[in-house]
Amino acid sequence: MTHCLFACRGGVVCLPTVDAVLVDRADGGNLVVNPPREVWERCELSSEELRLWGCLVAATGHAMLASLPQLADGCVNYWEAGNWALNDAAPPLGRKRAREHRSVHLHVLGRSPDAVSPNWAWGEAPIFPMYLERKGWAAAHRRLTPDETLAIARAIDQILRSKYGFAGDAIEPSSVCQSCAYPFALAHRAASTRCAECAA
Repeated sequence: MTHCLFACRGGVVCLPTVDAVLVDRADGGNLVVNPPREVWERCELSSEELRLWGCLVAATGHAMLASLPQLADGCVNYWEAGNWALNDAAPPLGRKRAREHRSVHLHVLGRSPDAVSPNWAWGEAPIFPMYLERKGWAAAHRRLTPDETLAIARAIDQILRSKYGFAGDAIEPSSVCQSCAYPFALAHRAASTRCAECAA
């Protein structure tokens, strides 16, 4: 179950699932930005959808840099993903066509000058796991905390409004989960006080 922290016309910002965290929170953190609709390739988005998604991606990176102390004097990397869905070992087993199985999403990866993991060493290209090693890799990484993500979600909202001209009706309302304390987008959960992850 994906935990959606923030939603707007540009798409949705989510926590990676616990078995897919690429960067430990102390080393910079990891968020995922999905476009406004599911596509196999970004060229399938309209020019307006692509513009709005680009604004959301930039606002997410900006918000992480402004909100996370571990990113002081650091930066973020933007990595468009979806290839693991095409691995022969991914369901359904066997060779897959990208158009039918790939779903574009973009990881925003914090890069801390003080990163401990050699895979995220400052001044080096990141190192990603192979598909079959991904869950063992992720087991050593913690997600960003509720307080960290709340600060980021609030910053994204402010940046979209002030810098990119998003009107209020372009941004979905949100709440804070009474179970886990993470913020969550209220779209499709207006009657709930718990996020989809906790309710599952």
